[in-house]
Amino acid sequence: MQVSCVYIIINKLLLLLLLLLFKCFCFYYFLSGAGYHSESKAKEYKHVCKRACQRTQHVFNCSQDSPFTNAGMGSNLNLSGEIECDASIMDGKSLHYGAVGAISGMKNPVLVANRLLSEAQKGKLSAGRIPPCFLVGRGAHDWAVGHGIPPCPSEKMATKFSLSAYKRNKRKMELAEKMDTGHNQAKKRRQSSENENGSGCLDTVGAVVVDLQGNVAAAVSSGGLAMKHPGRVGQAAHYGCGCWAENACNMNPYSTAVSTSGCGEHLIRTMLARECSAAMQSEDAHQALLDAMQNKFISSPFLASEDRVLGGVIVLRCCRCVEPQPSQNIQGILVEFLWSHTTESMCVGYMSAQDSKAKTHISRLPPGTVPGQCLAIEGGVCRLTSPMNWFG
Repeated sequence: MQVSCVYIIINKLLLLLLLLLFKCFCFYYFLSGAGYHSESKAKEYKHVCKRACQRTQHVFNCSQDSPFTNAGMGSNLNLSGEIECDASIMDGKSLHYGAVGAISGMKNPVLVANRLLSEAQKGKLSAGRIPPCFLVGRGAHDWAVGHGIPPCPSEKMATKFSLSAYKRNKRKMELAEKMDTGHNQAKKRRQSSENENGSGCLDTVGAVVVDLQGNVAAAVSSGGLAMKHPGRVGQAAHYGCGCWAENACNMNPYSTAVSTSGCGEHLIRTMLARECSAAMQSEDAHQALLDAMQNKFISSPFLASEDRVLGGVIVLRCCRCVEPQPSQNIQGILVEFLWSHTTESMCVGYMSAQDSKAKTHISRLPPGTVPGQCLAIEGGVCRLTSPMNWFG
């Protein structure tokens, strides 16, 4: 097994949604696409990661969504040439969850997921009805509009980048259907297509955050696989598959937050987000994540028929710590952040609210290793500290 680094991206509105749940002293960790990131576009991917982190400090700045991410505007087009997106968000303190699947006409679908979460936190509806936490398709769109979220015309959802990828993929599909190809040729074509399309295939946008109270949250947003069947819902909308967040409690000594990226079907069948969160209650976080990725994902009995298991995760866990100082006790949060992927590459950005600059990186599997059969894993540790009287 090879060990290396990993990474991922996010857009502005997703970050802002997460910030609604927390105070200003936070640690942010963002992901955008376990898949393939070409060397020629490495600077663009890293710039989007860094910009996304830094926008948490400047929430009033206006800018355009990046064409290099597959979430909301500019997402992959499905077989019908339309954009359908999935998104979810989870609050570790209340354990409430909101999600939308196969939703069209929404520039930032995670806004709808977050609104579902916040509405559910208000309690039951009239006549004792249970508020929804997961809506799909037209129903999700209409609910969003009814709750004040403006729609985006379909013709404005696609970008030149996503339209170009759609036309290219459609030509390849039409050519493949006409050709009498053997198994090996088809396999080579699939691998070539994955490399050429890169982030257009597997990119997902995600984020995990923690504040000085130890409250965590996670979110994920995705346009899904390129050329997917209309109505397909990926892991980004499924409970326990796309993201997970859970505050520390009597049973769990650590607060944990997880966001995933990769092949949605693989992530759904293994419920990877929740599996990784549960694993992080072990003492050794690095070993726990490695074991989870190996045993619960690559070697999962639910994926025994798959030649390659493709996915990536960003994981954050934290606990309270008190450090005596000469003049006063300093209380804070010990934060461990890790990332792992089985895809060829992954892009990640991270920072705390006390940092002036975000750190970004594109991780790649070591040369000669086979994507989907080995993994990369790495991480770091930081402390968010504050005088004890800052805590309520």
